[in-house]
Amino acid sequence: MNSHPPLSVQTLNTLDRKAFTTALHFAFELSPWVVERAWDARPFASVETMHAAMMAVLDAASTADKLALIRAHPELAGKAAIAKQLTAESNAEQASAGLDKLTPDEFARFHALNAAYNTRFGFPFIICVRLNDKASILEAMAARLSNDEASEIAQAITQIGLISKLRLLDAVTH
Repeated sequence: MNSHPPLSVQTLNTLDRKAFTTALHFAFELSPWVVERAWDARPFASVETMHAAMMAVLDAASTADKLALIRAHPELAGKAAIAKQLTAESNAEQASAGLDKLTPDEFARFHALNAAYNTRFGFPFIICVRLNDKASILEAMAARLSNDEASEIAQAITQIGLISKLRLLDAVTH
């Protein structure tokens, strides 16, 4: 799922803040600030410790920063996908779950649930699509509509953690 040249943890540990951020900007959807702030935790022993440092950045982030990160994610099978305006990572991830090949009924269901979710919470539904299929995504969308906003922000950050970890594992060697 990765279109970036392979990087090693050892090489990443030697980069300055700007180069580190540039090298890993793709890990968090259109939100390089997470990677940039994690740079201070170097050196990293592994991809896992690097990712843990990035998640610590998110844990310490303000609610406004968390919401900006969540809102940087596209809707699943939404307008950006139709207009082919997804990042390479999001495009590959959505395709892996079959979201690029929806039936008209599935598309209508995704569209309705996306609209209901965005109306309720003010941000897009986030799930690690690589760990799900169309049916489980639709089921989760419907179920999570009954959550409160704080629970959904926490759930979105958890899912972003899964997404970013898979992206890093694809791109970084030990």
